[in-house]
Amino acid sequence: MTITILLGMIGAPQVILIIAVVLLLFGGRKIPELMRGLGSGIKEFKNATKEEEAQETKSIDKDKKA
Repeated sequence: MTITILLGMIGAPQVILIIAVVLLLFGGRKIPELMRGLGSGIKEFKNATKEEEAQETKSIDKDKKA
């Protein structure tokens, strides 16, 4: 129960602490590289989702015509 309460109360000091820990672990030079990788991963996921939706709408349209 204590963990749930602590996770629900994330504020500015906790965010600053998390950022400081990330800077210490990865260093200032690695963070942009990590963010680029994260951004490209999100972009690939969105593209895959759009392609899947397009295929579903095509199959639904075929089923309606038949």
